Amino acid sequence: MSPDLKINVAVLGCGMMGQEHISYMEKYKQIHVKFLCDTNNDMLIKAASLISKEKQEQPELFHLEHQLLEKIRDIDLLVIATPNYLHTPQLLRWAMNDLCILVEKPIAISEKQVRALRAASPMFKAQIWTAMEYRFIPAVNKLIQLLPNIGPIKNVTIRENRFPFLSKVGEWNKDVDKSGDTLVEKCCHFFDLFRLITQQEVRNSTAKVHRGLLCEEYGYDKRTDNPTPIIDSAYVLMDFQEHSNRATTTCYNNNRFSGQQGTLGCLELCMFADGSRHQEEIVVTGLKGRVEAYLPENKVFYYQRPKRRSMHSDGTNDDQNGNYIWVDLSQPPPRSSIKEEIIDCSNLSNVYSFANEIPQHAGHHYCSTAVEWKFLIDQVQNWKNGGKFVPQVSLDDGIKAVEMGMQAQMNISNEAETEEHNTNIIPITAFSSQSCEQLLNLAIDMAHMQAKVSSDLGNIVEEAKGQ
Repeated sequence: MSPDLKINVAVLGCGMMGQEHISYMEKYKQIHVKFLCDTNNDMLIKAASLISKEKQEQPELFHLEHQLLEKIRDIDLLVIATPNYLHTPQLLRWAMNDLCILVEKPIAISEKQVRALRAASPMFKAQIWTAMEYRFIPAVNKLIQLLPNIGPIKNVTIRENRFPFLSKVGEWNKDVDKSGDTLVEKCCHFFDLFRLITQQEVRNSTAKVHRGLLCEEYGYDKRTDNPTPIIDSAYVLMDFQEHSNRATTTCYNNNRFSGQQGTLGCLELCMFADGSRHQEEIVVTGLKGRVEAYLPENKVFYYQRPKRRSMHSDGTNDDQNGNYIWVDLSQPPPRSSIKEEIIDCSNLSNVYSFANEIPQHAGHHYCSTAVEWKFLIDQVQNWKNGGKFVPQVSLDDGIKAVEMGMQAQMNISNEAETEEHNTNIIPITAFSSQSCEQLLNLAIDMAHMQAKVSSDLGNIVEEAKGQ
């Protein structure tokens, strides 16, 4: 594909995230925003106003998805940024076609939606990238770059202390059946980071939560339908399954303590912590060091544990080799024995070699959306040239992050409710239209049918061999 050949983009959903994507993508010369679609006219007009009239003609506007679907032959890349409960039905509708799709998180909000995606995905023709902007936040990415320096990772803590959920059209993000509840809606970002940082899958998790503390702020007190309030704060404890081919990191040669030597994770969330000095904190500790990232400070702190003094065969000791040594083990290690490095990631050049090539205006995610689009455009161009589309965040990554949130929400262990009146566990039934529900059922039924056909064919082959 020639660098001058445009990528025709359609945006389905023009609320806050749709507008953020538009504000960055339209700054790339390769992008032509051809279509916008949203049922809310105000959002549609606001999104259209973000597109420079000097750069391109104004996009065609639609209010209904089926109108946009009729233009599919003119679309190279579809951005799905609608309310959460619509992501799975829209993926099922669009991904059977040969195009690229960027779908916002969470990719699903209920167990049934996950089953439908897994069932239908082998039939998908689309190239799918799950939008997980937190991966590309400068401080977060620098932290990830430094992980090889800290040895085997044993502890990962992610904290978010922030303001309550913002107002959305129809306030769908305060409804568990439209958002998936907070540990799916908000925290799938963080569960994705736990997987990315540890390179492991969660083995089990348990959660303690607050629910219903912000009833007046979210307007539940004025509603007559007695809704289940969303989670307002939580602690989630996790342990991860280390890969069996990893080298052991312990001096013990038996398995007595093996269950207590894996990677541990802790997520802390508080949605009524307006004004916190740090909105997000990520702390990763390995056996050789520690890396910390702080937002909105956008700085990373790297620490290397001190070594103990030892003599070498050439007669020198670690002090003479310029290493950081803890000499007197009867006293805490002096600060001078600990290697420390502080990286200011607000200067994108300290993180990304292409910092000067991307738009850096203020957004909701510290320019991470611009970085995401840089990588995405490279893959779409490669695909249009006949090459392979390799997403940095795959469909499977998106599903697994959601499943971690669902698992945590199904393992809420607050005390007080009897088993008979247990209100801790809130199973999510995604809000759905009849057509969307039929789409989910069709995807699941087709997968069952294909499995049965494969099984029947296998039996016929085996019988033929026997004859």
